[in-house]
Amino acid sequence: MSGQVPERLGKYQVMREIGRGSMGTVYLGHDPYADRNVAIKIAHAEQLNDEEGGERYRKMFFNEAHTAGRLTHPNIIGIYDAGVDGDTCYIIMELVEGGETLKNYCKPDHLATIEKVVEMIFKCAKALDYAHKQGVIHRDIKPTNILVTTTGDVKIGDFSIAHLSKMDSTKTMPMGLVGSPRYMSPEQITEDYLTNQTDLFSLGVIMYELLAGKHPFLAENFSRLVQRILNEDPPDVRQFRQDVPDELVRIMNKALAKDRAQRYQMGMDMASDLSRAFDSLLETPEENISEQEQFVAVKQLDFFDGFPDAEIWEIVRAGKWQDYRDGDQIIVEGELDDSFYIIVYGEVAVEKGGKELRVLLAGDCFGEMGYLAKTKRTATIVAKGATSLLKVNSTVITQVSLNCQVRFLKVFLRTLIHRLSVTTEKMSQEI
Repeated sequence: MSGQVPERLGKYQVMREIGRGSMGTVYLGHDPYADRNVAIKIAHAEQLNDEEGGERYRKMFFNEAHTAGRLTHPNIIGIYDAGVDGDTCYIIMELVEGGETLKNYCKPDHLATIEKVVEMIFKCAKALDYAHKQGVIHRDIKPTNILVTTTGDVKIGDFSIAHLSKMDSTKTMPMGLVGSPRYMSPEQITEDYLTNQTDLFSLGVIMYELLAGKHPFLAENFSRLVQRILNEDPPDVRQFRQDVPDELVRIMNKALAKDRAQRYQMGMDMASDLSRAFDSLLETPEENISEQEQFVAVKQLDFFDGFPDAEIWEIVRAGKWQDYRDGDQIIVEGELDDSFYIIVYGEVAVEKGGKELRVLLAGDCFGEMGYLAKTKRTATIVAKGATSLLKVNSTVITQVSLNCQVRFLKVFLRTLIHRLSVTTEKMSQEI
């Protein structure tokens, strides 16, 4: 053991460090009486000994045992014991072996399937409903406080700033600005009275992140973040992931309602809606290839050579995968359109006035001028055999990260310049 952490705390054997957070360091431990491994959270000595904040920190540390200790639910990390051994304060918790936080699933290149997102949020909503009915408001629901087990289950943890509400009241006393700003409800930010609905708002933020790979109120500083949470609606999640069903958008918007009267009242209400949405997802036939298959196919194209995987994922989700049969018209001469197309599979014919000018193959692209200036199409594009395209809208591409936008624009302009140079050369040969 390193530092001042003893090899034993009470009856528990302390083995090795497995995690570290703001409220304490977590160690792998063993309970010899129950013959099971446990997680031991040990309070930071330097914070305990702080003259100004030490007592407050100690109360917050043991608050987790006081609040979560009354909860027994399959989707909440269990609290078994707590105590003080010498100068060391500790909490004994359920060990979630091999678990990772939900934060890993909020990254554009590591998003879960829509079905999996619904399942995880459904379990969190049910767990919160149970906690709320026991009078416990978490107040710090965020991705890093939710673990995903090796079997894909979820476990809510870190009740260090949780609050016990009066069971005979719909309101709790205001407690000041507590929680993580990015996941705070409007009433948390304004230090208004908190109810269980604050946790459901935070869960709505997480749901958005899991679906989009982006935060719904993304801001460059705290004041702008506050402004957006209080006054602005998040961008439509389908700007980042077009296959999100309407019903899930409705559920998420209700969870994110700024007015508590419009928000879900209880976690079970949200869970019920998610359950119905999940059933409809399972009934939907799998007609299109999976996102993973789309990513693999797109990554192989020369157009995306040099793009990091995370940025390819952004474009795959921001764009729209389209399949065509032989003879289908993709764009029509004279129509207005601001989309840019990249051929992933198959080939297309470029026609003008009913005459075929040339054939474009997989890896080629078309529609540059319409994308750039939203002008009328100067030719008709027709599928030659089964063809799959990635369609990129000029408005949608502004929603991806800045680095991705810059890289995409560079390749786009290079493609446009090459196309113009080829056209100029052909014209000069004809003169």
